[in-house]
Amino acid sequence: MTQAQNVSKKVAVVTGAADGIGFAIAEQLASSGHTVVIADLDAAKAQQRAETLGARHDFIRMDVASEAEVVAAFGEIATRHGQIDVLVNNAGIGDSHLPTLQQSVDSFDRILRVHLNGLFVTSRETARMMIGRGSGVILNISSIAGITGLPRRNAYGAAKAGVAAMTRSMACEWAQHGIRVNAIAPGYARTALVQTLIDAGRIDERRLARRIPLGRLAEPKEIAQVAAFLCSPAASYMTGSIVGVDGGWTAFGDFGDASVQE
Repeated sequence: MTQAQNVSKKVAVVTGAADGIGFAIAEQLASSGHTVVIADLDAAKAQQRAETLGARHDFIRMDVASEAEVVAAFGEIATRHGQIDVLVNNAGIGDSHLPTLQQSVDSFDRILRVHLNGLFVTSRETARMMIGRGSGVILNISSIAGITGLPRRNAYGAAKAGVAAMTRSMACEWAQHGIRVNAIAPGYARTALVQTLIDAGRIDERRLARRIPLGRLAEPKEIAQVAAFLCSPAASYMTGSIVGVDGGWTAFGDFGDASVQE
């Protein structure tokens, strides 16, 4: 039996999936046979992306920072599809990159609300359904920012470290119900947003690549392939794991460049 046949009736919800790594994960899960629900703040783009995936796929508007909206959205997903087998908590926002002395509490709170409150509520609402069925997979998106120190990234780093902590906590709590909870910690990936920043000169790609042992940015699909593995039966004995997908970023501890660029 092929992987697609194994998951042909499974429903996967991916938050923040109208772009970037989220959409790459949605594509990967769709290709393995999942019915994918793209949940995003931008409903029009989410609908367009769902239509790109094919007729059986769906979309829903969701602001993960609003508990009431998340609860309503998951109720609607349950009505439409009857179940959720996979949840990928990908929704997030960037931070200001301002020096600490110029950062505001309002901005700090907003980043934590999206990344941490959002993940908490979406996971809680999904687990209500999964516990009743005795199985399910939740995959959270952390970051190298939650593992290493990145200057000026206080709120984002704290949020992504919190994602890793909640991953471990939920994994231990829900394992008895057949629910696996893991996370991936991506490094820098060549999303459309990052490419725009490179083209505008706000990111020095060559300098960044020298810091990565593999010497390049990830392609979104490379992140998505690891995500799909962790959501699949092939990872059936993995829970509470934080898997780095960073080209060796967090492994490198020497001085100087991690790779030599021609």
